[in-house]
Amino acid sequence: MIVKNTYGVSVAFSTAKYGITPTSEFTGSALQRKKQEPLKNTKAKKNENKDKERKARSLSRRSKQKIRKKITCFSRTQKRLSFVTLTFLNSVSDEVAVNILRKFIDNVKKRSEDFQYIWVVERQTKNDEFKGNPHFHMITNKYWKIEKWWNYWLTLQQKNGVIPRDKDFKPSSAFDVRQLNATNIKRITSYVTKYVTKNNEKFKCQIWNCSKKVSELYTDFYTSAEFTDQFKRLNAVTKEITNKDIKSPVINVKMIDLNRQTLPLYKRLDDKNIMLFSEVNKV
Repeated sequence: MIVKNTYGVSVAFSTAKYGITPTSEFTGSALQRKKQEPLKNTKAKKNENKDKERKARSLSRRSKQKIRKKITCFSRTQKRLSFVTLTFLNSVSDEVAVNILRKFIDNVKKRSEDFQYIWVVERQTKNDEFKGNPHFHMITNKYWKIEKWWNYWLTLQQKNGVIPRDKDFKPSSAFDVRQLNATNIKRITSYVTKYVTKNNEKFKCQIWNCSKKVSELYTDFYTSAEFTDQFKRLNAVTKEITNKDIKSPVINVKMIDLNRQTLPLYKRLDDKNIMLFSEVNKV
């Protein structure tokens, strides 16, 4: 019996029955991806990518789980985080919106030391004037000089063709920043639930992305069943699901309450990711 753990969820597998033997204790990092050989026909690949971009896409269940894990693990390496919401001055297409965001992030990278982030696109629903407009939620490790970056975000939009209907229209909400206490994992989780896991809209652009170092964070680790027994002793198992489908390798899923008692049990994952960030900062 082996258990795959991430913050708040543990999934038990039977290695004897299904022959699943993890090659590493830690998983979920982009560092573990196999490098794919480039396609010989580059032109065909570009055309294929263009076709993909034209199709409307939404966040899959797997992507939502991945984002939740990355944000949680990211927060465990930082003391404080910023939650940034970026909205537009006028109606804008998905493709133009994400292009402006990329330019914004590129500029922030040039002017900030060790800028790390993860962003997700969402549709506006409360603003009747620009209803359905894409806007972005971004969690970062940066302290923002709001006046400076607010003005830059508005200027960047206008340089890229997003002109306000009223020349004096400079909403402060276009660049909204909230500070997050990264140790308050329940608040981080509430943001993820509100802005990510309930996001089912379709977009004709990239739906989410993160910095290279956030993608390299490990999100899961394997243990024996004795590890999850500790949560039972702490009465921290909020829900337990037994899978009766014999075709599935999943035997048991436990939902774990994250609190001061249970979080120290994830220390091995915290230490692994903190060490990863420390190595990055030395380079």
